[in-house]
Amino acid sequence: MAELFHECGVAAVYHLPNRQTSRLAPAQGADETSRLMTRLLLDIQNRGQLAAGMTTYSPDRKQLIDTHRNVGTVSEVFHLNHQEPAEQLMQKYAGPAAIGHVRYATCGQDDRSYAQPFERHHIQRSKWFSFAFNGQLANYPQLRQEILSHTDFHLARETDTEILMHLICQELSDDRTPDLLDVLSGITPWLDGAYNIVFLNAVGDMFVARDPLGIRPLCYAIDGPLFAAASESVALSQIGFADDDIHSLPPGGAITIQNGDIDVRQFALSPKKAHCFFEWIYFANVASTLDDRSVYMTRKALGEELAAMETVPIDEDTIVVPVPDTAKAAAASMAFQLGIPCLEGLMRNRYIGRTFIEGTNRADKARLKYTPLPEVLRGKRVLVVEDTIVRSTTMRALVSQLKERGGAREVHVRVACPPIVAPCFYGIDMSTISELFAPNFMDGSNLTPEVEQQMTKSLGADSLRYLPLDSITRSIDLDRDSLCQACIDCHYPTTAGDELYQLALGNADATSETRTYDTPVPTTTRT
Repeated sequence: MAELFHECGVAAVYHLPNRQTSRLAPAQGADETSRLMTRLLLDIQNRGQLAAGMTTYSPDRKQLIDTHRNVGTVSEVFHLNHQEPAEQLMQKYAGPAAIGHVRYATCGQDDRSYAQPFERHHIQRSKWFSFAFNGQLANYPQLRQEILSHTDFHLARETDTEILMHLICQELSDDRTPDLLDVLSGITPWLDGAYNIVFLNAVGDMFVARDPLGIRPLCYAIDGPLFAAASESVALSQIGFADDDIHSLPPGGAITIQNGDIDVRQFALSPKKAHCFFEWIYFANVASTLDDRSVYMTRKALGEELAAMETVPIDEDTIVVPVPDTAKAAAASMAFQLGIPCLEGLMRNRYIGRTFIEGTNRADKARLKYTPLPEVLRGKRVLVVEDTIVRSTTMRALVSQLKERGGAREVHVRVACPPIVAPCFYGIDMSTISELFAPNFMDGSNLTPEVEQQMTKSLGADSLRYLPLDSITRSIDLDRDSLCQACIDCHYPTTAGDELYQLALGNADATSETRTYDTPVPTTTRT
């Protein structure tokens, strides 16, 4: 079975009738949601470059809801670099409401059928719907097994998105027209993991929902008749919403739009929070604010933490070099605290893609992705700042290039994160212990100077230093109990996540490409 890991982005936009117009949404803008959606998706493109798509609603066409999706970037899927075909798409999909998605995954095929949103046709308008999903269901294997135990049921894809579609269909299966909050309340007991959902049906009803733990970020804004939501706040800012109008949706919260009315309500209790710390240190756009915490200020604080730990002699030949782009804020902050230059000694080829996200041929991509500058590096003691080391392929290639091609005298690796010691089962592409760098050297989560020295030798560097665990909570300014840090502390916030970790421990010494989800697990029953 293919691995499931998604780190995607979702968006929604609605021009609401019978509400006062605003500078963002004049009355004639009711059919402009297709254009707004592509702008939203462009601003969350960092969350996935494999596929993109949108579904729009219009009561004035036969296809009340209609979906355009394909493999490729947002610009490629919507032909944004070609005016005539792009304009044709915008007109074809014009309407007052839209949902959208950007995808990356190692799940299933890299083909159009896995692109989102997923649309489900039905003759009854309230049961004809489309939805998109950001996250990962940790109990996917159990849910799949439960569904396929019914001889008349069939799943065509190896993805938890199809499982979610099946569950929504079940909630819509009787004759009544359900309240959208009832649909969410009905599927929630089945779900263990991270899930943000945007939903749109052929009546024009919409909901936007965030899981009770708030693992993945989700923001929304309302100004006059215009409502919009997106995985990151920067997307909403870029289409003109004021900062004061942008809010994070509370965990277990949903925004529902029915009969032209908009409401923010809870569909599930949220007894604890488990915001993914990785969003702040790696995935999110540096301009975003997630759950009232600035991504930029978090990364700046991480750089200050690194500077406070530095012991390498500082002289006129010592420089800080970030691994662009996500480590720039931490590197600049560290350099400022140490009083030394932060220079771009590595230039990034922006057309190669993110090696951590792409998933294959990482060593070749790392060599192609970065070009060292000898004019900056030659003869220097280089403190190279990276936001995290997962598999170490990129860092090994970079250390080699900094010395051999760049002429650096010394290369000292500084990581603005603790060691990654455990897999993620909530949406990040690191699924087994054996593929991770740090567990090859560490006994549990203990990091000693001797272990760091062994890691240093493996990377070909002159020294290596990670941040300690408590630096994450200080930098994000959230309590440890409000964060999911399972990949650095092995404490999973859900039952299924912990069960998968135990399976991963059992597979840790596997030399084959055994995936955690290949191991059978007990069947889940609905509670």
